[in-house]
Amino acid sequence: MGSFVTSKESLEFLKNTFKKYYTQNKIEMPDRFGRREYAFVFFGGKGMMRHLGFEKKTHFTNFIKERAPCHVYYSSAYYQKPDAPTMQEKNWMGAELIFDLDSDHIPGAEKLSYTKQLDIVKKEFYKLVDDFLLNDFGFDKKYTELYFSGGRGYHCHVKDPKILSLDGNERREIVDYITGRDLKDSLVFHEQVTGTRRYGRRNYPSGKALKMPKPDEPGWRGRISKGIIEIINEIKKSEDPIEKLKEYGVNESDAEKLLEDLSDERVRRIKEGRLDQSKMIRKFFLNNALRKTAVSISAGETDEPVTCDTKRLIRLPGSLHGKTGFKVEKLSLDKLNDFDPLIDTVVLPDYPVKIELKEAANIKMKGEEFNLKNGEQEIPTYLAVFLIGRKMANII
Repeated sequence: MGSFVTSKESLEFLKNTFKKYYTQNKIEMPDRFGRREYAFVFFGGKGMMRHLGFEKKTHFTNFIKERAPCHVYYSSAYYQKPDAPTMQEKNWMGAELIFDLDSDHIPGAEKLSYTKQLDIVKKEFYKLVDDFLLNDFGFDKKYTELYFSGGRGYHCHVKDPKILSLDGNERREIVDYITGRDLKDSLVFHEQVTGTRRYGRRNYPSGKALKMPKPDEPGWRGRISKGIIEIINEIKKSEDPIEKLKEYGVNESDAEKLLEDLSDERVRRIKEGRLDQSKMIRKFFLNNALRKTAVSISAGETDEPVTCDTKRLIRLPGSLHGKTGFKVEKLSLDKLNDFDPLIDTVVLPDYPVKIELKEAANIKMKGEEFNLKNGEQEIPTYLAVFLIGRKMANII
């Protein structure tokens, strides 16, 4: 894919297709429109044009109709002078709290199809919004806006007035909570004496277990407990428990030892709320319950999450994603489960165009299954834009 070159004719086709969309469709502008910085990437261009501000919405509308950009961004921050050439001169006034979940944040996603990636990241996004933002943090739905990014993930904008002035470190604390960073088992569990022995005149503990919180407890305590029970059920119901444990990153010898430790009696005690002191069981369940219930909002430990950035540029709702042609679509949490980006954000026309496909492609879009061989193909415009944007084809 790295050696593929998008032809001039293809770039012109993409630009003209985007131009028609922006001419025929009204883009709703964000609140406090004049306090935002705007940025653009153009077809065939190099780098990003940024540090732009628009005093009137008509100026912005005329700009995108004329230039038909590949990508359109605006700042999550508000500025006194959004068009100033340096960040310091802009005079920061506050910023929304942005969460950007992308499929490349999820371990192993690169091995999955595009459709499967979208399914997994949607589940993660629902967990982020419903479990953490609305329940644990208690943000009001009216301050929480959800969007499909047009590419491989979802954005959440929290606009609660109480958080607009948070600095980067304060935002990082929110990220640390959501990802379970530095979560200690002593904050979730406590040791419970399970028996005593008498020596002389005194009683001494003869056994200990970790007391699990109830699954319906709020926050991380209940979340970890539910995660442990889910993992146990997965293992016990699996036709091949060893392979199931390998999916959790356990090698074969440890998996066999873990299954020996995980007797029916131990499983019963765990479901009753007592996690045995077996080091292997304790380590396995704590680590994997955390991994199962936390949200992946960065590409790795060294990646700085979008949420911590108080001056972030984010895709403009209603605009098109230059690598897919899909619309950056606003969503509601109630309809998220039924939302299908491969239907609901495909807004470009379906008139046929001819392309040269460099490799076979299989994808379902707008309810139609496309099984394409490499070589010359005639396909709908919306699919041609997607394949050209992903450097899989050129226009003929």
